Amino acid sequence: MKPLRFFYSFTKGQQKGIMTLLVIIIFFQIGYYIYATVDFTFHAAKTQEEKEWLAFQGRIDSLKSIKKIAKDTIYPFNPNYISDYKGYTLGLSVQEIDKLIAYRNTGRFINTPQDFKAVTGVHDTLLDKLTPYFKFSSKPAFIKTNTTDYDSFNKSSVKEIKIKDINDALEEDLVKVYGIGPYYAKAILRRRDVLGAFVIMDQMNDFQELSDNVKAQLKKTFCIKEHPQVIKINVNTASLQQLSRFPYFNRDIARSIITKRSMDGKLKGIDDLLEIHGFSIDKVKIIALYLEF
Repeated sequence: MKPLRFFYSFTKGQQKGIMTLLVIIIFFQIGYYIYATVDFTFHAAKTQEEKEWLAFQGRIDSLKSIKKIAKDTIYPFNPNYISDYKGYTLGLSVQEIDKLIAYRNTGRFINTPQDFKAVTGVHDTLLDKLTPYFKFSSKPAFIKTNTTDYDSFNKSSVKEIKIKDINDALEEDLVKVYGIGPYYAKAILRRRDVLGAFVIMDQMNDFQELSDNVKAQLKKTFCIKEHPQVIKINVNTASLQQLSRFPYFNRDIARSIITKRSMDGKLKGIDDLLEIHGFSIDKVKIIALYLEF
């Protein structure tokens, strides 16, 4: 009774003020309880591509927090015999590897670290790193490589051969090749439409269902006569869907490209893509002709 007697000891105006304050406190407590227990978050509708992006956004965030520790163990090697992939793992750029292979195709060989630098133009820092692992043979044998790229095809090399440009070929032209029916003829034309044009006849090797003999006949019957107008993909702005549609990429590589550019910023060249697991090293020269950065 004492608290109640204490309350009535105030004037009526003071009593109304106390009651009003109590009501405000009660409403505030109720409001806070509702706010703390009810989820008012509204999720906007996402497109299929946005949902896929969010699915691996966590992977990007986690990778950003991991400090890159890179380098594989280097074993002694003969620089005259390294492959494209071996050169890449050693830190050489595509251009440096091309120079080395072109020099090797002449029948000449590297015998000193200075020769290696003169041929490839490699930076002194990388040269100093690799020099302890160079192992030169006394009499290197000549290695015949089968490296072919788009620049080796020009008008003079096909002038005397009466063959048709593969980029001008129609279905009726293709089916004249023994082993190429309407189904495979349409498949070749569809691939050409997606790419804009073929850049080298070795792209016929992409059709794995065809026998080696049929592919050889295609290469004898058709060629690349004119400079092809390909459809270039901007690696830094293309969407996941656009990258996935490119015949030389798959969904995983497309995701990895988006992840890499999210982590590292703008990709500067084909060398950045070579760091992606699963990227086709053996077709890098062809792929590079369809990309822009």
